[in-house]
Amino acid sequence: LLLAAGGSSRLGRPKQLVDWGGRPLLSHVIAEVAEWPAERVVVVIGAAADELLDGVDFGLADVVVNPEWEEGMASSLRAGLDVLSRDARLDAAFVALGDQPAIDPGVPGRLLEAYRASRSQAVVPKYRYTRGNPVLVDRRLWARLMSLSGDEGARRLFQAHPEWVEEVWFDTLPPRDVDTDADVAELRPRR
Repeated sequence: LLLAAGGSSRLGRPKQLVDWGGRPLLSHVIAEVAEWPAERVVVVIGAAADELLDGVDFGLADVVVNPEWEEGMASSLRAGLDVLSRDARLDAAFVALGDQPAIDPGVPGRLLEAYRASRSQAVVPKYRYTRGNPVLVDRRLWARLMSLSGDEGARRLFQAHPEWVEEVWFDTLPPRDVDTDADVAELRPRR
């Protein structure tokens, strides 16, 4: 589940369309996520949806337009998990952010291995001393996630219920978000 519905208020233009090595940032992230060990990819968009539908290569991903994107991340979780919950084959979902283009390709596999070994309700990467993304969430938690509101995602829920969470430690820094022109300049791949 790739969340990419935000309005890019700090950047002032749709960050999903920022040139990222010759293609839009969101196209880049979708291509990376398509390589993860997952049955399907669902991308949730909202702000500038028409522009994104015209300018982004979604590949084989399913696209969900979240009309309530201004509410924040929780509304996108609801929209995406609603689609995934209709697929009885799925036991868990990775939740990733469309503005994090540099997730180490080994992270999803290690999260999945930990999930299969423990069957925890949530498996979270801990980059040195900070939790980050993507998060692998068991189907048992989807209804809870769909009841959240606001712009925080599941962070508070996981803090309130540490017994649900298994952390997988990584010795790298957490992936960075692309939020500002400075982030674009620093993180964009060089041609």
